[in-house]
Amino acid sequence: MNSWVPKNGRVILHVDMNAFFASVEIANDPSLKGKPLVIAGNEKERRGIIVTASYEARAYGLKATMPLWEARKKCPNMVVKLPNHELYRKVSRQMFAKLGTITPLVEAASIDEGYLDITDCRDLGHPIEIAKKIQQILLDELGLPCSIGIAPNKFLAKTASDIKKPQGITILRKRDVPLTLWPKKIREMHGVGLKTEEKLNTIGIYTIEDLAKSDINKIQALLGSNGISLKNHANGIDEREVDPSRMLSYRTIGHSSTFSSDVSDEHIIASSFEKLSNRVCDRLRKKGLNAETISITLRFKDRKTITRSMTTQSPIQEGSSIFKEVMKLWKNNWNGEPLRLIGVTTSNLVAHDEVTKQLDLFSYEQDAKQEPLMETIQKLKNKFGEDIIGLGRSKQKINSKNILDVLKTTE
Repeated sequence: MNSWVPKNGRVILHVDMNAFFASVEIANDPSLKGKPLVIAGNEKERRGIIVTASYEARAYGLKATMPLWEARKKCPNMVVKLPNHELYRKVSRQMFAKLGTITPLVEAASIDEGYLDITDCRDLGHPIEIAKKIQQILLDELGLPCSIGIAPNKFLAKTASDIKKPQGITILRKRDVPLTLWPKKIREMHGVGLKTEEKLNTIGIYTIEDLAKSDINKIQALLGSNGISLKNHANGIDEREVDPSRMLSYRTIGHSSTFSSDVSDEHIIASSFEKLSNRVCDRLRKKGLNAETISITLRFKDRKTITRSMTTQSPIQEGSSIFKEVMKLWKNNWNGEPLRLIGVTTSNLVAHDEVTKQLDLFSYEQDAKQEPLMETIQKLKNKFGEDIIGLGRSKQKINSKNILDVLKTTE
């Protein structure tokens, strides 16, 4: 493995920062080094949901999404820090600037991870030597540890970076796939979420090997084009290039619609906004993005045009979520005059991987509202068993037919 240098093909690195938020806090305040540190909401205000835990904290069983009341029982001496959004963004930019000194072919996958194509960097040494150099630069100059995966493509590189943490370097070749990946449960594969796992289970796919050897027609019928990509990945195949412009190319994503005549009917306008929201959602999904800011455009019959925006508490992608925010904006800014054009635009775009990988810096506040209930449920489970009770969810589907009534109930 140490002598691996492919004669043909690409050499891709996936750099994944270790416990990034916690590591940034430790680098910013060295007195925290070696302590069980968690990044979470204000414990006194009961907004205590863990966002990230240092490896010292993880040794006590502390992990993301765990309520602080539960974490405190496991580790009474843990240190709690509030998230510092601006600091993490600043350090992330510094990190990618350092990676850019190795090769210009750097693609940011999220705030704390990225891909490098080092195929043409042979003058810098063996891939392992380059990976060690990157680790040393980030540790010496920013005080941040990272794990690095080395592979012939992005999927395998990302998979490899997860194998040894913290500060690990792992090579994963295509020929290693049957032994290393295939025995794992399908849920452990990058790109497979809970819903996808459930769908695959319905056709008898439970492991990565099952997916690798599955009928491509069945997979495509079940998951569409994404199914083809997943099957290829299960076989170690990934043709995606490292694209430095992937995130930079999408500052905004939006759509507008011009009515054939001036419209003042609320239901027609709502229906049009719903269609635009779903179109925006489709494009966000294709680009692998979520949006932090939602904007609407209203053009009246006299050609006067206004734009109004709002920032969500956490990045969103679903059409129904976008539509709900759009309708709030419309309700608060429409004076009842007929409209000629409406538009929906999303901005402040972030990678979907970033949103799903770690709790959004603000979403824990919403989760924290359920802490008293969660604590009561946990006590009941401890006394009567895990199956005694659970959290139920009843979501009302929001669409153009009921949105006006839903908004009235939230006033």
